[in-house]
Amino acid sequence: MVQRPHQLPIGSGRLRAALDRLCRLVADAGGRALVVGGSVRDAALGIPAKDVDLEVYGIEPERLEQVLASRFAIDLVGRSFGVIKVKGLPIDVAMPRRESKSGLGHKGFKVLSDPWMSTEEAQSRRDFTINAVYMDPLTGELIDHFGGLDDLEVGVLRHTSDKFREDPLRVLRGMQFAARFDLTVAPETVALCRSIEPEGLPSERMFEEWRKLLVAGVRPSRGLDFLASCGWVRFFPELEAMIGCEQDESWHPEGDVWSHTVRCMDVFANERVGDETEDLIVGFAVLCHDLGKPATTTREDGKIRSLGHEQAGEAPTRSFLARLTNQRDLADQVVPLVIAHLQPTLLFKAGAGAAAIRRLAKKVGRIDRLVRVARADQLGRAETGDSYPAGDWLLERAEALAVKDMAPQPLIQGRHLLELGLEPGPHFRPLLDACFEAQIAGRFDSVEDGKVFASELIETRRDHE
Repeated sequence: MVQRPHQLPIGSGRLRAALDRLCRLVADAGGRALVVGGSVRDAALGIPAKDVDLEVYGIEPERLEQVLASRFAIDLVGRSFGVIKVKGLPIDVAMPRRESKSGLGHKGFKVLSDPWMSTEEAQSRRDFTINAVYMDPLTGELIDHFGGLDDLEVGVLRHTSDKFREDPLRVLRGMQFAARFDLTVAPETVALCRSIEPEGLPSERMFEEWRKLLVAGVRPSRGLDFLASCGWVRFFPELEAMIGCEQDESWHPEGDVWSHTVRCMDVFANERVGDETEDLIVGFAVLCHDLGKPATTTREDGKIRSLGHEQAGEAPTRSFLARLTNQRDLADQVVPLVIAHLQPTLLFKAGAGAAAIRRLAKKVGRIDRLVRVARADQLGRAETGDSYPAGDWLLERAEALAVKDMAPQPLIQGRHLLELGLEPGPHFRPLLDACFEAQIAGRFDSVEDGKVFASELIETRRDHE
């Protein structure tokens, strides 16, 4: 339920006191400071403010700097964009801005501060109506020219004005806002987004919107379906290929690969662990787990199969992630989860032993991540309930083997071979690999026993030289 009290609770304690002091300082100088954007939206939803954006009217930029500097330590790092940061506090102070297109993309603007702009015009320049509600902290007055609180009440994400089209990043912001706040995107906003091109958006800005979808989206399916309905999924061809890719109805009554994947993403979101790094890796793995199906799906004798889709998912996963980030380590952690996402169920059905589980942990790094991906895959199918016995079994076995949240580490190192009298050289690597494989297979589980195995292996190889 959207709150509409006389004064929304923006901040508390030290933040609230500083906010009031700053706003009174501006008022005493003849201006007016309004809380804008996400701070007001979140307060209306009962979400505590972590930071506050202020917009100041009625004071020239140079005068505003002087007024703020008289009582606060300020940082002018954002001066070229008309933003003043208050040091030691999560408060940014800006003025209404007139922006005009000067080039392509997210940064192709000329910015000019205008402290005399009307609040209605200032709000029209914001992206969505839910982010275009202002509040005066001193009086509690809410200024909502575009009905943002009404849209928030009924769960609709709507663009504020045609100025929306000037910044293509706003389409991806719409994706993550729809997911984070469980909103339906207004048909006119979907239509407008269809006419917008990315214009060379930098990958790091796109990655940030995807990150928010994955780590904060309560219903990622909302954002992903918006991406499809407005046509922007075409700029991510690895994802677009899932749309219309058929699946066997007996296994996937929910529909095509896209329909399955968006359901899996909602399962994932319901079971996030709250560690952003872990949730980001697992979230991308769930999103990408079936990217190999479009290339491997065949229909034979009336049956649809996608044999080998797990391994085939590596190339499109790496391609998709490369569009968003140059973090190779992220892809290197996501890809093994994609390739192995069927393994928990297969090992469970086979009643696999310790060696197989250790080998799996060696491949994927963390069994607990893999189980989260496999569980989302399983529960993302229609009518499968909310349990995943294979995952529970594998987690229990992996924990007993000390490989639940880390890959097995080799007990025998190069120094141990030196202790056995071996001279360093290229022959070390095959010996160490053989020792590690024997450890994985359960031939030994301590350094001392490993050294005995290594000694016997060295003697055997000498005998065959």
